[in-house]
Amino acid sequence: MLELTPDELLTTTRTVRRRLDLARPVPRALIEECLEVALQAPNGGNLNAWRWIAVDDRATIRELARLYNEGLEAYIATFGQRGYPGAGVPGADRIAESTQHLRDRFAELPALVLPLAAGRTDVPGANLFHQASVWGSLLPAVWSFMLALRARGLGSAWTTGHLWREREVAELLGIPHRHYMQAGLFPVAFTLGTDFRPARRKPVSEVMRWNAFEGRASA
Repeated sequence: MLELTPDELLTTTRTVRRRLDLARPVPRALIEECLEVALQAPNGGNLNAWRWIAVDDRATIRELARLYNEGLEAYIATFGQRGYPGAGVPGADRIAESTQHLRDRFAELPALVLPLAAGRTDVPGANLFHQASVWGSLLPAVWSFMLALRARGLGSAWTTGHLWREREVAELLGIPHRHYMQAGLFPVAFTLGTDFRPARRKPVSEVMRWNAFEGRASA
């Protein structure tokens, strides 16, 4: 376990792409340990209505890499002449290089984890309450999983490119597509070094208001 304070853990758990150690195997027991921690996260009604698939089979990882890259190409094709929406964000060039690095080496990843949410939010009748309840019952555990990895010297990245090929991934892994949604595809690997730092973020004063959207003074 790394010697990190709670605040250090929360502020230095980064999306890791270029600093994933592709040559070092990750024991299954370690992934299961991180998931055991993650499952303590709050979830709606304590129903535990989630499923998790960990993948370390080399042939399956290679096929997931293919689908991931195909999905990203399909996503990029939607940009058109306007280009990538986040191109103007400071450091966007580094993010692009990091993303490409992961794309090029995806098939070499030691392991992958897919969290699944029970139910679907892309069907008629899935109102905002339903959508928030479904995602709110899974995402806290996903973030806890990433924190647990970081505390043990591992890293991950919340990738979603494969969702442009969701049906194919579901077929590959035997996921009942009509009943479960994939929340992401998470690489799992030890990190090359553990000296991660807080990232650039907008200040609280810019993104937070008290009592109303435009910050009207309270009575």
